[in-house]
Amino acid sequence: MSDTSAVTWVLAALQGSIVGAAFLLAVIMGVSVVVGLRKLRHRGRAGARSLDELVGDAEYARYLPPDAPRGPIDQLRGGTSSGPLA
Repeated sequence: MSDTSAVTWVLAALQGSIVGAAFLLAVIMGVSVVVGLRKLRHRGRAGARSLDELVGDAEYARYLPPDAPRGPIDQLRGGTSSGPLA
């Protein structure tokens, strides 16, 4: 095999690799755009993507006051903090 034949084979392999990688990149980007556009369409109240979308713009989150009870609770005792029964 001559030097020009080896160079031709190397260049052909390089060109094939680049074309294949560009094709795969274009396919992945196309699928990403299609999936992204489907996610942005309006679904109504039944198909809300998040609680913010379900509540709407006019209603804002209501935060707990700083003195609200926190920590583990005993659900069987009606919401009191866990501990021995009184």
